[in-house]
Amino acid sequence: MASKTPHSDGMTEVCESCGQETPHEVSIELRTESSKSENSEFSREPYRVTECRSCGETSSQRMNNA
Repeated sequence: MASKTPHSDGMTEVCESCGQETPHEVSIELRTESSKSENSEFSREPYRVTECRSCGETSSQRMNNA
């Protein structure tokens, strides 16, 4: 999980690529999961997107696993 450290200017998380805790950019993104254009506005789900500021590796996780 992300943590805020007093000596850094952002969120730190363990990066799978770097193998250590590094600063990350964290954002929430709405993604359409339906491939059909009809009623696609009802298939949007929030995703947590992180990007390692050291190596650039990105990952995303669906926030609403219903």
